[in-house]
Amino acid sequence: MSIHVPSDDALLAKLREAVGRSHVLTGERATRRYRKGYRFGDGPVLAVACPGTLLELWRVLQATVAAGRIVLMQAANTGLTGGSTPDGNGYDRSIVLVSTRRLTGVQLIDEGRQVVCLPGATLDVLEKQLAPLGREPHSVIGSSCIGASVLGGVCNNSGGALVRRGPAYTELALYAQLGEDGVLRLVNHLGIALGDTPEQILSRLQSGDYGADAIVHDPAQAASDPYYADHVRQIDAPTPARYNADPSRLHEASGCAGRLAVFAVRLDTFEQDAASVFYIGSNDPDDLTEVRRHLLTAFERLPIAGEYLHRDAFDIGDRYGKDTFLLIDRFGTGKVPAVFAMKSRVDGWCERFGVPGLADRVLQSLTALLPDHLAPRLRAYRDRYEHHLLLKVSTRDAEATRAFLDRFFGEREGDFFACDADEGRKAFLLRFAVAGAAVRYRAVHAAQVEDIVALDIALRRDDRAWVETLPAEVATTMVARLYYGHFFCHVFHQDYIVKKGVDPLAVEHRLWDLLDARGAEYPAEHNVGHLYRAKPALAGFYRALDPTNSFNPGIGQTSKCRHWAAPDAVRGPDRPTA
Repeated sequence: MSIHVPSDDALLAKLREAVGRSHVLTGERATRRYRKGYRFGDGPVLAVACPGTLLELWRVLQATVAAGRIVLMQAANTGLTGGSTPDGNGYDRSIVLVSTRRLTGVQLIDEGRQVVCLPGATLDVLEKQLAPLGREPHSVIGSSCIGASVLGGVCNNSGGALVRRGPAYTELALYAQLGEDGVLRLVNHLGIALGDTPEQILSRLQSGDYGADAIVHDPAQAASDPYYADHVRQIDAPTPARYNADPSRLHEASGCAGRLAVFAVRLDTFEQDAASVFYIGSNDPDDLTEVRRHLLTAFERLPIAGEYLHRDAFDIGDRYGKDTFLLIDRFGTGKVPAVFAMKSRVDGWCERFGVPGLADRVLQSLTALLPDHLAPRLRAYRDRYEHHLLLKVSTRDAEATRAFLDRFFGEREGDFFACDADEGRKAFLLRFAVAGAAVRYRAVHAAQVEDIVALDIALRRDDRAWVETLPAEVATTMVARLYYGHFFCHVFHQDYIVKKGVDPLAVEHRLWDLLDARGAEYPAEHNVGHLYRAKPALAGFYRALDPTNSFNPGIGQTSKCRHWAAPDAVRGPDRPTA
């Protein structure tokens, strides 16, 4: 007996009925900003559906699943590995990309000690809502600067820059799952009684229609990683502190990478801690190693953040990330998502008129004319030192930290200074402008650059040889290399700008071999996306969550086909990374 498969037109009609005609986008121009990733990823979609309520999201999922199409959930589209965008062709079904950006909402519970976040809630908005309560979310630096979503962080095991907190993690979530039997089910593991039917649960959650008596506080159900602070202190352990595929941090929504449709997560918040910033420079990487080992073990409180920046990354971030730096410095993080969306539209226009990258080149020329944006002492340290460490500690530990650094650098060539408020802010802004700067560099120097190989890696906690030395035959394939990252967690972002005419995929695979020999894990915090191959434990987790392979198939270079069929028949040749 044949199974009736609804036509594309029939599915589009159902989607428009669910969310309204204006919120179903079709065609290359209308869907570009959703199907093209921030740094990497692109491919065709049947439609982009933008539900405005949780109940609309449920109906979109029902219609798409019933039609036998692929569901690709997307929040802010700020990822670096293409994990929430299509990956070219090779799918055996068409894709409905579901954007959750309209589903904003943050609900404070237990006097702000916990929050419930809906799919479109951003870290920036959450941070602002918690600030009057003297609390802050899991991550307050880095991703929040480009409008990343809270749920995206949880679903992708994002780590962030804060030493004390580890990957975004919770065991309390509300999600839809498609079973082996083809039935879509809504699973309420939020620990909040909201009713029995999807309609009741989603409507009450959307409106916050529940009281304190409906909330269960079960100490066995974690709303953040309870072990990371102790874990990162184990500086002689021969394994990384955190990485994306760590089986101990894969649980339902946490690490699901879009294999579930997550409607809400419940998360812990954290007491704000007044901070002091020190800027450290040295030409001997062993100096930074000893600072890291001492500060992770000698103080009652861990440092708040410790961000590494190599001189080359400083230079490219300084020059090619200047507009991002100035935007955040002058207007705050709240304006950034709208500006990024506007630039995506302009990039689309430029591509249609045959001048890709024009907007980047114009912005680069204009910002070069603006006055210097960095503090003089930062520039002086750039000239003196190759290796830079931005150290943020509790103000309660500032004097003890200063005393240690005074003693430590008393007989060493390196040095440090205590930042004033302006210097500290600008130092961290520079650090987080670097990732986008590599993309700008590629656009401006398209004639010399083939592409970017972007890796985020987790080194062993006991690895003292953290500065990478590449074989000459690998180093000569690159125009530039950017090294930066979360130094105390030993998580590094390494961007390799590959010369024109060189195969980036071959370069990446050679780099993987070198990392494997060092006992590193990768990716560390940005999810495998479509750039990395999922290791067996992670691929098994995906398969258990999504047995029909209908939600974000292909992630981790797994099968794109229904029921995890062998991909060879539909997958095209490997394409270079970006």
